[in-house]
Amino acid sequence: MQTVIHIKSDKEVKENAQKAAKELGLTLSDVINASLRNFIRTREVIFSHTPRMTPELEKIIAKVEKDIKHNRNIFGPFETAEEMDKFLDSQ
Repeated sequence: MQTVIHIKSDKEVKENAQKAAKELGLTLSDVINASLRNFIRTREVIFSHTPRMTPELEKIIAKVEKDIKHNRNIFGPFETAEEMDKFLDSQ
């Protein structure tokens, strides 16, 4: 079930936000809903122009870096797509 949220915003802020969303192929509702979902999940609000990794992604990358350092879970390189397919089928 969907509901409507009424908020107060400066006209210029709304217009600029709609324009930025449109440039990304989104609606302003998409942006607001994504922001609300992220707030629910992380319990934080971040104001930044610079993209930032989520804590979950930082954990995944740290694990991958550790595996690389210890030469674990690394496969390939493969010379052909068929060689890669054969390897994946054997797993």
